[in-house]
Amino acid sequence: MNPAKRLEIFTRFRDANPKPTTELEYTTPFELLIAVLLSAQSTDVGVNKATRRLYPVANTPQAILDLGLDELKTYISTIGLYNTKAKNVMATCQILVEQYGGEVPRAREALEALPGVGRKTANVVLNTAFGEPTMAVDTHIFRVSNRTKIAPGKNVDEVERKLLKFVPKDFLQDAHHWLILHGRYTCVARRPKCWNCIINDLCEYRDKTPTPDGVIAPEAAVTGSQPTA
Repeated sequence: MNPAKRLEIFTRFRDANPKPTTELEYTTPFELLIAVLLSAQSTDVGVNKATRRLYPVANTPQAILDLGLDELKTYISTIGLYNTKAKNVMATCQILVEQYGGEVPRAREALEALPGVGRKTANVVLNTAFGEPTMAVDTHIFRVSNRTKIAPGKNVDEVERKLLKFVPKDFLQDAHHWLILHGRYTCVARRPKCWNCIINDLCEYRDKTPTPDGVIAPEAAVTGSQPTA
């Protein structure tokens, strides 16, 4: 894919959604960190339901430590792998209190050293909480990057490197949100909604899904313009 095409793709994403953000609900970097940690192999909707109960009761590292492991589990028991996640949350809170005064560190190495926090989680926190132009490659971004040919790669690390290299600099801050949302709602895994895609004419996916019978493709999918409704 050539640079001009990538520029147009991200221009359209920005025109359609000028201020994208995560669908996880949070008010502080710590709340975001815990929400992302809980979201592994879980939906944002499910995580939000749990944190809506948890955060009014405990939304700081010390408050969660005071809550205790067993009590924490009662708040997040609806989330997959909650036993392991609860242990990681408690261990992370302990480190934050003992080493960082209860604050979330801004350094990648420090974030990745926290229990249950990998590169993707660190990238989300650095980008969304601290404004760093990072690229948190999840399954949606991996799929969209390969399917559209924006930044094809064999693994998430390769896709991350290519996105950081190929996405125009003016769009890097918000690019991972646009790609996640595009993969979550339009360029879905099993049957991408190509007829309802604002980058349809720019995407290099060969096997585009035809418009289903009885469905009128919106103008955006034909011209690339922003939908009016």
